[in-house]
Amino acid sequence: MNKLLALLAATTALATPVLAQDAITEFNIGILGGENAQDRLTSTECFRTKVEELLGVKTNVFTPADYDGVIQGLLGGTIDYAGLGASAYAKIYLTDPEAVDVQMTTQNVDGSTGYYSIGFARADSGITSMDDAKGKSFAFADPNSTSGYLVPGAELTAAYGKLEDYFSEVKMSGGHEQTIVGVSNGDFEAGVSWADGLGNWEDGFTNGAFRKAADSGLVDMNQIVEIWRSKLIPNGPYVVRRALPQDVKDKLNVLVDTMWETDAECAYSLAAGEAKDFVPVTHADFEGVVDARKLQEGM
Repeated sequence: MNKLLALLAATTALATPVLAQDAITEFNIGILGGENAQDRLTSTECFRTKVEELLGVKTNVFTPADYDGVIQGLLGGTIDYAGLGASAYAKIYLTDPEAVDVQMTTQNVDGSTGYYSIGFARADSGITSMDDAKGKSFAFADPNSTSGYLVPGAELTAAYGKLEDYFSEVKMSGGHEQTIVGVSNGDFEAGVSWADGLGNWEDGFTNGAFRKAADSGLVDMNQIVEIWRSKLIPNGPYVVRRALPQDVKDKLNVLVDTMWETDAECAYSLAAGEAKDFVPVTHADFEGVVDARKLQEGM
């Protein structure tokens, strides 16, 4: 069955009543921190509308101030669906392996399903490498961010030792957008954010936080420079709360699976830029990040 036929089948299934004990009366989508709340609401509105039409229940979007707000919402049952970074998913899994199911992830324009943590600084700062950033103030995004803390923190510590000794100051900006704007404005001398590493630097790459910031006019990419790049990180999963009725989970899966065919503009917003598709993933795709998170937390 091709994707469009699958979507038709899933939509048609709405006509079949579900058992009362399986019925949902509301649906809640959580959006990770990383840009201001209004921008998160705006960029998610097309998806919210589609989910509401598909499920036939009031659908809300929640924009907690930090990543942990979404994590705790999924664990506590107040959030039903979210796009997560691999580290945020790992925290959920390590807390309660039965809390969520992974469904889809973004497939980049070249067919890959990974991205990078990108170190960067202002172009006029004289910082052109991570060696040059020694003794400078440095910003990470959030303790539960994969590319904004877990991976770069581990890789930079392995290369340079204790980061609080290497940099003059280490800060959590609160999110990727805050790091990008903060470095651009001179609040931090360097920092890390994320991108697929494809396309042109001046565009903010093809997708990722730089692309969203460039599209929004928050940053001129020609005024910042790349100074470091991590190893490839697996694109984070879209997850759904496991306790939801199976038909709800199936409909959501098909909706995202077919979105580049049915509404490319909405898919662009969901993917934070250009992509080829959304493709299925399983827990096994994130076991490496789960192991890294265990090490970080001394488990």
